[in-house]
Amino acid sequence: MDDSKVKQQILAVMEDHKIGSLSTVKENRPHSRYMTFYHKDFTLYTPTDIDTYKAKEVEENPHVHVLLGYTGEGYDDAFIEFQGTATIRDDQETKNEFWHDTLTHYFDSATDPSYILLELKPKTIRLMNKGDHTPYEISFD
Repeated sequence: MDDSKVKQQILAVMEDHKIGSLSTVKENRPHSRYMTFYHKDFTLYTPTDIDTYKAKEVEENPHVHVLLGYTGEGYDDAFIEFQGTATIRDDQETKNEFWHDTLTHYFDSATDPSYILLELKPKTIRLMNKGDHTPYEISFD
């Protein structure tokens, strides 16, 4: 599969699957949790509270890993392995862009000072279980 088709398939996984596993680094060990993900092109965004372990972990070590897409329906379930770096985004424009009413369970509104997003920029994304020659890996500068 050529790179443009791999990229299309990666974006399809990102569009179709919103729940995945985010791993950060805590005391030199992986620390994983399920999160909700949104994307703009190949950059992932996940909402969280500024006073969480994951926010502190990202400040100490920005390297992250995400698994997104596997549904457990069979061996051909496409998913992605995303490796990249995270930064905390608390600017109002980004908060408004990714605000969803379901977040009122955790935050008062998009202007709540506790509400932030982790912006995950990819270094590599691997497309898994999509064809006979997987994984397909795309690198980003």
